[in-house]
Amino acid sequence: MSKEGQIIKIAGPLVVARGIPRARMFDVVRVGKERLIGEILEIRGDNASIQVYEETGGLKPREPVESTYQPLSVELAPGILGNIYDGIQRPLDLIKAMKGDFISRGIELPAIDHEKEWNFKPRVKEGKEVVAGDVLGVVQETEIVEHRILVPFGIKGKIKKIREGKVKVEDTITVIRTREGKEKEVSMLQRWPVRKMRPYKKQLNPEEPLITGQRVIDTFFPIAKGGTACIPGPFGSGKTVVQHQLSKWVDADIIVFTACGERGNEVADVLREFPKLKDPKTGKSLMQRTILIANTSNMPVAAREASIYTGITLAEYYRDMGYNVALMADSTSRWAEALREMSGRLEEMPGEEGYPAYLPSRLAEFYERAGKIICLGRDERKASLSTIGAVSPPGGDLSEPVVQATLRVVRVFWALVAELAYQRHFPAIHWLRSYSLYLDDLKGYFAREVAADWMDLRRRAMALLQKEDELRETVRLVGLDALSNQDRIAMETARSLREDFLQQFAFHPIDTYTSIKKQYLMLKVVLNYYDECLTALKKGVVLKDLTSLPVREDIAKVKYIPDKEVEREMEKINQKLKAEVSELITKTGGTV
Repeated sequence: MSKEGQIIKIAGPLVVARGIPRARMFDVVRVGKERLIGEILEIRGDNASIQVYEETGGLKPREPVESTYQPLSVELAPGILGNIYDGIQRPLDLIKAMKGDFISRGIELPAIDHEKEWNFKPRVKEGKEVVAGDVLGVVQETEIVEHRILVPFGIKGKIKKIREGKVKVEDTITVIRTREGKEKEVSMLQRWPVRKMRPYKKQLNPEEPLITGQRVIDTFFPIAKGGTACIPGPFGSGKTVVQHQLSKWVDADIIVFTACGERGNEVADVLREFPKLKDPKTGKSLMQRTILIANTSNMPVAAREASIYTGITLAEYYRDMGYNVALMADSTSRWAEALREMSGRLEEMPGEEGYPAYLPSRLAEFYERAGKIICLGRDERKASLSTIGAVSPPGGDLSEPVVQATLRVVRVFWALVAELAYQRHFPAIHWLRSYSLYLDDLKGYFAREVAADWMDLRRRAMALLQKEDELRETVRLVGLDALSNQDRIAMETARSLREDFLQQFAFHPIDTYTSIKKQYLMLKVVLNYYDECLTALKKGVVLKDLTSLPVREDIAKVKYIPDKEVEREMEKINQKLKAEVSELITKTGGTV
């Protein structure tokens, strides 16, 4: 019996082969004389339809197709952090050093350096009983991240022997004698199929916010640790900029940034900038706790799907060690386009706008791998995986299938609007079109850790912004002078909320990140201004005097005050506000 099949049809990234022995769904195959990487998507009789993850130009019928009898998997071991991979976990730095600026077809390289030696420090002793998920030992992967080597899934027993010191990833670090009397050799290197969710002990309710330092997100539309969020928006509205900001400032131990089918120049910017960025927590390079997966629009379409699964599997691996991980996927629309193309070539019945009928379930499977969990093992490690996906709907149309299917499974929606971006209002997240379904889960944390009136301040601020939107319609019809003084003050306060609070300058050394305590104080001083003005209006103060108070300039500059000084300066501003309003009331003959 032949060990190989033969190509009988080639249609872009889809190759049909006949006669592959023992062919199975989702097995990885090597296609043609150049051994291109592919994955079996469909089997009909003796014919297997293969999704090829590399350019298929030049392939010919009757060329051989050989199965590896393994699903598409990633290598998991020390040495992942700081790397830049393509969609199927090939190290781009190593490919460039060996082959130049272009990725050669069929190139086979290990994702991790198998020859590098790591200093392994055991955490268990010989004779100890271990179960899947227990920490066998640690390796200092980077200056800021300790890599924990875990007992592989499905293994439990007693440590027969364990070594210490310099080891390579394929070396045996321990031998575990199972209850059946078998001896299992365990190395630091594991392989895991990307389409299969890694197991955990228990899922927890999200009760802690994932602090990002972006005021419009943390105050108005927060995401929980282990939560899911969607950033849809048209071209040029700032999806990638928001994800860059989150990658740098988000309160997570490990960052996985997956560029899925994005334009080459955007991905090149990421590859250039990230290695230069300093981690604000440690002062070291941000790449020491970051993994980049670069899949650009000029790379083969089929590899987009693989890049999404590769990214989330690497993220789950570090989550299982007990870390809080944040995954940025930019963008899932390109992945959906790859599904649509392959579905069309497989002649499947199309769904809405030509997308496959299973698009919603694929998106749900991806986002449901996020969560806050208790890891496997006896030490009860809590960890989280937060997933933030950008969506690029054509023309910013939020009714298109990818956006709608995503919104059915994620719990945070940050709506990017081109009009705000054109007005240079960044982040261009619209405060009336976005929402967060985590507010009820997180209100206890904000009341306990920040201030008891946090949710009340947020509610009042949102009400003012909503009122401003309604009053704008009146102003367009009858003019500003038709509004009452109270409504005019509401509009002025809403403008202050938009310009002084929601607008944030990513390139300013202080304004780029705002602590949660500072966000509370900033919001409170704006609403204090509103309350003082309403009181003054009732006592006869002229509207013009209130809108031109000198303290308003101080309120506008609060965002540039360092965190260490903000409480002291805010107290001065509140005192100045009261003094200036009191002076106006006294001048009009009222009593303070």
